[in-house]
Amino acid sequence: MRKTIRVGRQRRTAACPEETAFLDLLRTTDMLSRGLVEVLKTEDLSATQYNVLRILRGAPAGLPCGEIASRMITRDPDITRLLDRLEKRGLISRCRETKDRRMVMTRIAPEGLKLLARLDEPVQAAHRRQLGHLGRERLGELTELLYAARSEVS
Repeated sequence: MRKTIRVGRQRRTAACPEETAFLDLLRTTDMLSRGLVEVLKTEDLSATQYNVLRILRGAPAGLPCGEIASRMITRDPDITRLLDRLEKRGLISRCRETKDRRMVMTRIAPEGLKLLARLDEPVQAAHRRQLGHLGRERLGELTELLYAARSEVS
């Protein structure tokens, strides 16, 4: 059975419920991302750069480039250039390992930690504004559903 879905001001028939869910996920992601982008703009930071800084904050010993890339929420084909920009701003540091000269470790710099500390509360406040109305139980259910959707795709 085909379901009519709304796309902007137009209506169209979805081929299947999976398509409807997929399109709703895309719309929701776009809407929620815009809220985060507004917060990050205050520090002249992109969502991808923010993601890298959070990854590195969780790994104080540092990580190689490939490991950072594998942990990112969205894939960035040019992780090296992204790290270059963060290093130029003094938010991260990179150094070649002495044991294996081929390995370059990336660590968050004190300035990067300060920037994240400034953003922690505004980011959490944005998340609460956007999703707090759902309540703890429904957010838990949503998280489980999204996890289930991702686990079949990976």
